[in-house]
Amino acid sequence: MSPSSETAHGKRLVIVESPAKAKTIKGYLGPGYIVEASVGHIRDLPGTAAEVPDQYTGEVRRLGVDVDHDFAPIYVVNADKKSQVSKLKALLKESDELFLATDEDREGEAIAWHLQEVLKPKVPVKRMVFHEITKAAIQEAVANPRELNQRLVDAQETRRILDRLYGYEVSPVLWKKVMPKLSAGRVQSVATRLVVERERERIAFRSASYWDLTATFGTGRTAADAANPESFGARLSTVDGKRIASGRDFGSDGQIKGANTLHLDETAARALAAALEQTAFSVRSVESKPYRRSPYAPFRTTTLQQEASRKLGFGAKRTMQVAQKLYENGFITYMRTDSTTLSETAINAARAQVTQLYGADYLPDAPRTYASKVKNAQEAHEAIRPSGDRFRTPAETGLSSDEFRLYELIWMRTVASQMKDAVGQSVTVKVGGRAASGQDVEFSASGKIITFHGFLKAYVEGADDPNAELDDRERRLPQVAEGDPLAAEQLNPEGHATKPPARYTEASLVKELEDREIGRPSTYASIIDTIINRKYVFKKGTALVPSFLSFAVVNLLEKHFGRLVDYDFTARMEDDLDRIAAGEAQSVPWLKRFYFGEAAGVAGVGGAADAGNGDGDHLGGLKELVTDLGAIDAREISSFPLNDEITLRVGRYGPYVEKASKVEGEPGQRADVPDEMPPDELTVELAEELLAKPSGDFELGQDPESGNMLVAKDGRYGPYVTEILPEGTPKTGKNAVKPRTASLLKTMQLDSVTLADALRLLSLPRVVGTDAEGVEITAQNGRYGPYLKKGTDSRSLTDEEQMFTVTLEEALAIYAQPKQRGRAAAAPPLKELGNDPVSERPVVVKDGRFGPYVTDGETNATLRKDDDVDTITPERGYELLAEKRARGPVKKKAVAKKAPAKKAAPAKTAAAKKTAAKKTTTAKKATTVKKTAAKKVAAKKTAAAPDEG
Repeated sequence: MSPSSETAHGKRLVIVESPAKAKTIKGYLGPGYIVEASVGHIRDLPGTAAEVPDQYTGEVRRLGVDVDHDFAPIYVVNADKKSQVSKLKALLKESDELFLATDEDREGEAIAWHLQEVLKPKVPVKRMVFHEITKAAIQEAVANPRELNQRLVDAQETRRILDRLYGYEVSPVLWKKVMPKLSAGRVQSVATRLVVERERERIAFRSASYWDLTATFGTGRTAADAANPESFGARLSTVDGKRIASGRDFGSDGQIKGANTLHLDETAARALAAALEQTAFSVRSVESKPYRRSPYAPFRTTTLQQEASRKLGFGAKRTMQVAQKLYENGFITYMRTDSTTLSETAINAARAQVTQLYGADYLPDAPRTYASKVKNAQEAHEAIRPSGDRFRTPAETGLSSDEFRLYELIWMRTVASQMKDAVGQSVTVKVGGRAASGQDVEFSASGKIITFHGFLKAYVEGADDPNAELDDRERRLPQVAEGDPLAAEQLNPEGHATKPPARYTEASLVKELEDREIGRPSTYASIIDTIINRKYVFKKGTALVPSFLSFAVVNLLEKHFGRLVDYDFTARMEDDLDRIAAGEAQSVPWLKRFYFGEAAGVAGVGGAADAGNGDGDHLGGLKELVTDLGAIDAREISSFPLNDEITLRVGRYGPYVEKASKVEGEPGQRADVPDEMPPDELTVELAEELLAKPSGDFELGQDPESGNMLVAKDGRYGPYVTEILPEGTPKTGKNAVKPRTASLLKTMQLDSVTLADALRLLSLPRVVGTDAEGVEITAQNGRYGPYLKKGTDSRSLTDEEQMFTVTLEEALAIYAQPKQRGRAAAAPPLKELGNDPVSERPVVVKDGRFGPYVTDGETNATLRKDDDVDTITPERGYELLAEKRARGPVKKKAVAKKAPAKKAAPAKTAAAKKTAAKKTTTAKKATTVKKTAAKKVAAKKTAAAPDEG
């Protein structure tokens, strides 16, 4: 039966989650199919008590879950989805069959179940699943539907209820004891704890200094070539048989750990270098081993997020958004997956492309298979790869920008996964000699030669450590033999200092969560987004830095809800949830044990162990934990002593340092701490500086016009001037009066600002004049500096003083110039590399929007992460261009031509169309009003409801 025909079944309604997905699938199905989007979940637990039906009261109304009746959830149709539900019901009435075509993971299965529950179809219902949106896959899914998987639905529902109970019971504790509007969540709180613990390690870290020697040894050969260099570098490894201490030999306290190591200081290192100046060195050993590197497995969700962060600079959220678009438009397979498996079709497509692009020498005899390393791997059941039975090269896709770059990454990784190993030789050379002081020293050098690049020709994985050497880098050593004499051309003492543990990046936090088996990989992007939006974490470059607020929250959770943020406990909960999904445990007994505790207080009902989980002892009673809050000292939870006198406190309006007064009864000193100061930078010395800064209000004098007192203050967002309004001035309501306020200029200091300065600042925005059309031009100060404003057209000024001095003529001249949109004159090249051997055109290195790149004027190739502008060789530039040419040029999307204008319709028809248009407009207005109201309701829900993830 062809899915493009009307068939005996009449019309079929196919429901997917998103309009983009619906549009793509519609193109693969015929006129007998109506494809419509649910636009995500149409039904969920209520966001506020007001949404709960009137028959529910008490705790049920607060939680949206009836904990006393088997944790029955109270589901309500989302306010902003009611119109879409009505539309789906109307379409269903005209249909003879319903296909639920949501994603094939737990979330998708739950959406399909909710659709069935709400729409209550009276026609046959079928579950349509696929992991790629291609014509063949969609037609296969239509021809082979299945039933709803109730086990997956139950598993998703259990997670949803668990997260609701956690979020709605623990978050109010944070509101009472730390700050209003905070949130706690089963995974987000643990993720926040990881980031905080890393910062604690950095705060406690004590650096240690150590020295060693580097040497350059010459072989004495004169006719050296690139394959056999005449000299090589080596590092001191032992002195009198004792290993020289390096960074890994020191603990976080700065003390050396090993007993049989020699810790060189600067004096000893320089003395040893001097004693080795006349030493005769020779090769003591040459150890050669075969080098072999196998391809990396195809992407799953977490490895894609990590690699997109390393290579493209994408955050986890951005990666998933771009991947979603690629999936919905039919370019890649489903992007939420724990699997590294490739289907037979995909393996054949990848192998065919290996032969086509790299030749048969790069194709292994048998297809490569990859076993998943993820415990209880589920979700979709294939790795992320290009869709279809023939992979489109990036140049053939017509994609651009982020979508092109991410597709290229996925395509390269998939093709490389079916290529041969990289092979070569790794060599270690030991060089020895005796110093004038009698000490026996040994230097060590390591080299690597790749004789066959194999999969590295197509793809090289990035590294989280910017100093790490990537797999395709070679280090050539000269061909030497044991006993060969060597001359020390250079001996350099080098000092080093140990560094604190690196902060998490999005990529390394995703890896850490997965390694600890915390949460589901498909949720990591939203979890990281949540902890950033909730101000628990902020980004400094790519590093995730915890706020002082997160220290207070984690402190409370660790001391009073220890098990809830325990890493092993959270991982075991994940195991329990997977067992429920597999049918090995029941959800209601498990939830009772989690919420009420041992035996759940119900006769005949056991805990999680009795439900078949095998180990339920780790579950406690959440309800009891959140009921007794008397032992929680809010001030103690939010206080962090820096020394005996100074304490950092997290208050309701942000962090501040406090120094107790030495005179009993007198108030101490306080000073605000900038919100985005990394906690490890707040030293006692810096706290003293903050406390020494002027604080309080500086009276500047009266405004001659209003008579109001003008004052200078230091606020959370910097120093500013404002006016003190007379007593009795209404501050709220329709007649409320706001005091005039203006930030200090960059050249001003809080303790030296004058009344004249304040009057100038409060005169802004200044009316400069009007243009020929009567539009007013003003000069004002903004977030990004001083600027002119004319209607909606803004132009930057060069300095702050111009706000007070710019004339109308000067302003009009600025507006007469074309508006700059970030395009400056072409910058000179960063480096010239010579003529390309293929195009014979000059190759240069330029600085582009996405970083430095090489170009010959026809082909552009971005420098890889380990390429450096200063050290890149002409050969490397030519190689990058050759690789880019092999992939082909990027095809631009074709611009659709406008259809020729139709002839004017008869007057009667035109009048009819106008009437219809009016009706449509009226209907649209009504819908818009409803949608706006719905959005307001949704916004209120968001503000009121705690997070649950």
